[in-house]
Amino acid sequence: MTEAQQTALDEADFFTVTDLKQFAYCPRVIYYERCLPGIRPRTFKMDAGHAVHKEEGEKSRRRVTASYGIVQGERLFEVRFRSERLGLMGVLDELIVGTDGARIPVDYKMARAVSANHRVQIAAYAMLIEETWNVPVPRGHIYLIPKRSPVEILMTPRLRQSVRESLDALRNLVQREAVPPPPAKRAVCAGCEFRRFCNDV
Repeated sequence: MTEAQQTALDEADFFTVTDLKQFAYCPRVIYYERCLPGIRPRTFKMDAGHAVHKEEGEKSRRRVTASYGIVQGERLFEVRFRSERLGLMGVLDELIVGTDGARIPVDYKMARAVSANHRVQIAAYAMLIEETWNVPVPRGHIYLIPKRSPVEILMTPRLRQSVRESLDALRNLVQREAVPPPPAKRAVCAGCEFRRFCNDV
């Protein structure tokens, strides 16, 4: 077995921060991806979103850190994290490191408003940063690309607990391999690439 193959096997035991975001959006997305791998359709929206993220990363290098409440600091992009304790890994769009050691996660979104799944995602990155550098991360930002505006998200105990509970629920879902119920808000189904696999929406 090659080193790359072993790494892939090891990482199969981890969830990603994107998994957490998708789970908060609709648990069935994770069921299809983890329990029925290889069926996910590739859509134009996914490709377009990837291109916009890449472009935004280039633009963000010209923005000042003061937009995020840091007078001076370093900006790191596409920062990779992996936590054995949480069983979680991810790639953060941007990490701002202040001269005082403060670290602020920034995630870019092609959205006009911050939703609940965005909050869970940025909280997960905050927890990964805290474990990696042993520093408190009391806040993060969601950068809304269409509005060119960062939105501050406070890392409350409730939000952190939501991350832990979601990880437990994800593990239970994958172990049971049972189809979760559809989302309470069926509006999210309209643009879902898995909609044709759901017979009850």
